[in-house]
Amino acid sequence: MVNLEDAIVARLETHGETFEILLDPAVMNFIKQGKEVDLVDYMAVEDVFNNARKGTRPAEEKVKEAFGTSDICEIASKIISKGEVQITAEQRKEMLEIKRKKIVAYISANAINPQTKLPHPPTRIELALEECKFHVDPFKSVEKQVEEAMHLLRPLIPIKFEKSRVAIRIKGDDYAKCYGDLAGYGVVEREEWTNDGSWIGVMEIPAGLITELTTKLNNRTKGHSEVRLIQ
Repeated sequence: MVNLEDAIVARLETHGETFEILLDPAVMNFIKQGKEVDLVDYMAVEDVFNNARKGTRPAEEKVKEAFGTSDICEIASKIISKGEVQITAEQRKEMLEIKRKKIVAYISANAINPQTKLPHPPTRIELALEECKFHVDPFKSVEKQVEEAMHLLRPLIPIKFEKSRVAIRIKGDDYAKCYGDLAGYGVVEREEWTNDGSWIGVMEIPAGLITELTTKLNNRTKGHSEVRLIQ
């Protein structure tokens, strides 16, 4: 359990009250990595405060009214997910960089330039986000921030989300080694086996991933695969 002097504060204002808990800073590293943790193990004090530094506590009925429970783990989880967390400068910098990369990767994979029908390189998206002064929130979801980023990007570069349907042909002997890749890119809408033993399938995938999927399948099959855009 972390010392009180080293703990950070997580705060949520709701139902006309301020609720705070004291946490070990290390827990934020696990949370940002998507790991499941028992928050109680990382609380400096297993209690809820109005002001953690002063040690003032809310009435028990106020806690139950705000959170619908007296379970400290559930309360801590809600405070962290819905409130604000005080983190170190180093943690914030690292979390911002990780979240920024995820946002850029998502946009690059799912969006295209409608003029060329090709995806924008990640570097171009990063530069455009800097130009429009997009601010990353380390605690807000990638999906929500992608919406905000796209709103700022559209006046700067031609960009839109688009999905494409592709027809794929793979030799029968190569199908098993390619199955995992296919499943990772989308759902197969239609499939059949041809007389020569080849597998043919139709999929809908983000337009920005067609080149990536083509390259991956060609590497798996040593060039014996075909990915064709269906107009």
